[in-house]
Amino acid sequence: MSDETRQEIDRFLDAVWLESGLSENTLAAYRRDLAAFARSNTIKGGQLSAVTRRDIQSHLADRFEQGSSPRSTARLLSTLRRFYHYALREGWVTDDPTFEVMAPKLGRTVPKGLTEAEVEALLEAPDTTTSRGLRDRAMVETLYATGLRVSELVNLTLSQVSLQSGVVRIIGKGGRERLVPLGEVAIEWIERFLKQGRSDLLGGRTANALFVTAHGRGMSRQAFWQRIRLYAQMAGISPLPSPHTLRHAFATHLLNHGGDLRTVQMLLGHADLSTTQIYTHVAQERIRQLHQHHHPRG
Repeated sequence: MSDETRQEIDRFLDAVWLESGLSENTLAAYRRDLAAFARSNTIKGGQLSAVTRRDIQSHLADRFEQGSSPRSTARLLSTLRRFYHYALREGWVTDDPTFEVMAPKLGRTVPKGLTEAEVEALLEAPDTTTSRGLRDRAMVETLYATGLRVSELVNLTLSQVSLQSGVVRIIGKGGRERLVPLGEVAIEWIERFLKQGRSDLLGGRTANALFVTAHGRGMSRQAFWQRIRLYAQMAGISPLPSPHTLRHAFATHLLNHGGDLRTVQMLLGHADLSTTQIYTHVAQERIRQLHQHHHPRG
């Protein structure tokens, strides 16, 4: 990959961060996709500004032959489209090489869910006689009560949480702000952690993070994922869930108990209702009950 291409990628990432407020994870994914594309055998000399439509089509065909998933290929094409739209605007290219390049068709992915009994078992797994266990119980309760993204949960600060009002203020993707209710149970466990566990973990240090580690700082996504796997094993849940599974459980169980899609959309922070509609394929029991109760032939 040439130095010129590296600079173009850097300028592109700076621009989309300023324009859309994308997260560090999204920007890192864009960088990986563009760098891998520039280093591929398809792109002679690693010059992104010299790429043609045939180059992109050839590269996508190579990925297909190598067994890449349609979803990862579609993500790469989305990244390339955004990059070349910017490159066209900046005058680096005179034509958009992604124009009329077809994305692979994606099947609807139904999230792997947890039953309410499995969630209860997971919530009961941490040893709440310890400071770490109190923190973990408060984190899992908060995740299940709010449907936050894991990155939003681990980055929560004290100022974002109002226990008196019972809400948490989240700045989500694209800089969109939303207020999410915590619920009485999550509030109770956060209060217990603040009174009995947090100061012990900090050991006299100060931190803005709500859920701190013994190192006096916020937990990483990877560390929380490991904690979830540990508690799932203790609870006998198989296959082992990811932290994101609890976000799916939040949405599914809310729908099952009478929530509507618009409400779930706002709580999850989805920009488009179509993203939320996948949960209608998971919440079949609630849909069946509504049909039986309201339809004259139910």
